[in-house]
Amino acid sequence: MSNQKRLKLGAMIHGVGGGWEDWRHPEAITDASVNFDFYKREAQSAEAGKFDFAFIADSVHITENSSPHYVNRFEPLTILSALAAVTSRIGLVGTLTVSYSEPFTVARQFASLDHISRGRAGWNIVTSWLSGSANNYSKAEHPSHDKRYRIAQEHVDVVRGLWDSWEDDAFVRDKPSGVFFDPSKLHTLNHKGEFFSVQGPLNIARSKQGQPVLFQAGTSEDGRNFAARNADAIFVGHESIEEARSYYQDLKRRAAAFGRPADQISILPGIRPIIGLTEEEAERKYREVANLVSIEKALIALGRPFNDFNFSTYPLDEPFPDLGDLGANSQQGSSEKIKRLAKEQNLTLREVALRFATPKSHFVGTPTQVADTIQQWFEQGAADGFIIGVGIPNGLQDFVELVVPILQARGLFREDYEHDTLRGHLGLEFPVNRYTKKKVVQG
Repeated sequence: MSNQKRLKLGAMIHGVGGGWEDWRHPEAITDASVNFDFYKREAQSAEAGKFDFAFIADSVHITENSSPHYVNRFEPLTILSALAAVTSRIGLVGTLTVSYSEPFTVARQFASLDHISRGRAGWNIVTSWLSGSANNYSKAEHPSHDKRYRIAQEHVDVVRGLWDSWEDDAFVRDKPSGVFFDPSKLHTLNHKGEFFSVQGPLNIARSKQGQPVLFQAGTSEDGRNFAARNADAIFVGHESIEEARSYYQDLKRRAAAFGRPADQISILPGIRPIIGLTEEEAERKYREVANLVSIEKALIALGRPFNDFNFSTYPLDEPFPDLGDLGANSQQGSSEKIKRLAKEQNLTLREVALRFATPKSHFVGTPTQVADTIQQWFEQGAADGFIIGVGIPNGLQDFVELVVPILQARGLFREDYEHDTLRGHLGLEFPVNRYTKKKVVQG
């Protein structure tokens, strides 16, 4: 294969599905979200397709209206550690909130996963938008949107500092001399900030990839700046190539303003491809999933980015209601996008709810059509790759068996793994330990 730029691909393993009614599909495994064999099959299928990583989403608050996958599912670090034992090359990325976790614990958890997987760990950093999360963590109130991002920046800075507690050659392990480690290569962080006070050092060394890879999904102004400053890969959702291209250019520009090379940041839109051997078969598969969703469930799904707002009291077939600044302190980027599209396209509440709950993307079609669209977005500067989510049973297998070979034949995607770390898969530079770097600079 040539040295041309290649796609990055991740697989979202989402149990019974990301929607409220995916579990009702006739072929769905109804306990998939707590079924290890399901996760194992999906991860190994993605690895057989030479995917860069498998991705596990999370949330720390549920209600009776939460989607079926989220009400009963594995905690990400636990399932990823188990998957590390049954895979060997694919990266393993998990979501963990900065708003309701301590940096020292997070640093230990992901460093441990990084060692267990031999350098394949990634952390998807979230700030948690659901205000009910505070009630699960002995907090009087949920932090405001801007405060959550201040917490996030300090949290990440502390975690990165802890990951560098040990220089890479600190552990001598010399039996004759009795020297287990070189004390001069152990460093205490001694951090005292606005939100955290952490002495350190961390009680686990760096892995073969140096530090876990950082993922983020920033769409609000604060989120975009945070992602551009910190993330190695950015997970986002777009309805059109124009929207995706605009976001891509904006994030690359912001990253450059933070002094970061544009090629060291991957923009990865999430897509839900539905593949049929014919266009008619693909459309039928889409309709099977869409027809499972009632308007009542669609309204519940729509309320999620608005902090579980209840839309059921509004008229369905009148223009989408004026919600003012509702959503500003929850999932701000998504809620603002929904309000904007509803206004621009003069949509009713029913139309918005059904579009949100049963989106039909440009990635529904034959294997060649889906590959064509992926290639178009990739080559026209809308994406560096994609995170593949599926809403139908065996959807990931269909993508691996039918679309990946086309992308490989076109020279757009690897035919085999060339690296054994997630950082290597994504083409990221090895992060030199800050203390080692300082010694080199000082001479």
